[in-house]
Amino acid sequence: MIRRITICSFLLIWSIAFAQPVPKTMKAIVAHEYGGPDVLKFEEVPVPEPKENEILVRVIASGVNPADPLILNGKYAKEFGTHLPLILGYDMAGVVVKTGAKVTKLKVGDPVYAYLLWGGGWAEYCISNETESAIKPKSLSFAEASAVPLAALTAWQAFDLGKLQSGQTVLIHGGSGGVGSFAIQIAKARDARVIATASTANQDFLKQLGADIAIDYTKQKFEEIAHDVDFVLDPVGRDTLARSYGVVKKGGWVVTIISRCDEAELKRHEIHGASLSSHPNSVELAEITKLIDAGKIKPIVTQVLPLPEAAKADGQAETHHTRGKIVLKIGEEPKT
Repeated sequence: MIRRITICSFLLIWSIAFAQPVPKTMKAIVAHEYGGPDVLKFEEVPVPEPKENEILVRVIASGVNPADPLILNGKYAKEFGTHLPLILGYDMAGVVVKTGAKVTKLKVGDPVYAYLLWGGGWAEYCISNETESAIKPKSLSFAEASAVPLAALTAWQAFDLGKLQSGQTVLIHGGSGGVGSFAIQIAKARDARVIATASTANQDFLKQLGADIAIDYTKQKFEEIAHDVDFVLDPVGRDTLARSYGVVKKGGWVVTIISRCDEAELKRHEIHGASLSSHPNSVELAEITKLIDAGKIKPIVTQVLPLPEAAKADGQAETHHTRGKIVLKIGEEPKT
């Protein structure tokens, strides 16, 4: 009886500690029209209310992705189902402050991170759910954790799609970027041989991530070095994708996350190909968490900016030449 009371008391104290009053309004980065970084406004908006299957999270950090400028300019408004006013932010790390009645796996006080399907992470509070969110890796800060979900899940799902196996060789284009840097590490965790491309300044970085062969695309043609690979991961598109079909062995895979595969080229080379649109998956994110806490994967955060500087971060993401990830710092980390 005493033990039960002690446990109940602990849970009560834990819930009270994190059940801080949720304000009615919050600061957020809002776009009321499609366009460039200049349409992003730092505003006061209502705090969203979670539905019965949702959670409300106090956001501590949110990642910035190359897809953000594309969504902001409205190019993919129909494809992504976006609507105005728009709050970007598809990566998030924070603390659960409220749960809907049907939420069973997560509770108030849980440190979580998520790939938010509908965005909303560039704000002090956001809505998520149990299919998007997983418990944050213990070995990472919230800022580091917020750099993980979208990019890591994209690489993870690409390799699953192409059935990457131990001992196979994978060519990863843009290896120093958000998706590429995770792809190298995940491929090595799956015991694959990795060839990766990047600019001159990032050659040592590719090696540090685990690449077996680093190719400087400004000085070398990757097709002169990479031959008969089992898998190509393409986050670049255009000419890079067009030249990639010829380096894949028969029966191999090309997965692009930025373009569409040329069916005629796939047929001519007798290879498989797919265009991947990644999606939230809390189960896969939990598997990535295990690899992170085991020291096999680490996020690369090159810059942390305050939320009001989101326009600057979006402009940098638009260049597609950022090493690793940019993160927006939004709230204070909980004291332990």
